[in-house]
Amino acid sequence: MQVNTNKLKGYIAASGMTQEAVAKAIGVDSSTFSRKLKCNGLTFSIGQMHKLVDVLSIPASDATAIFLYQNSQKCE
Repeated sequence: MQVNTNKLKGYIAASGMTQEAVAKAIGVDSSTFSRKLKCNGLTFSIGQMHKLVDVLSIPASDATAIFLYQNSQKCE
């Protein structure tokens, strides 16, 4: 799945949480979370996406725009 990481990062910033805090909240190591963001979120599991929506209080319409984003590039 392709993720709009810019929009996701915007929600992280708006929440006042650090990426490290978000990673911990969804049960992922902070370095793993950082790598997932650098790879356009291509390796986020469905469960992690649901946790991100909950932790960051992302509305359903924005969740769709973030997690079903069509213009990402594949991470090598």
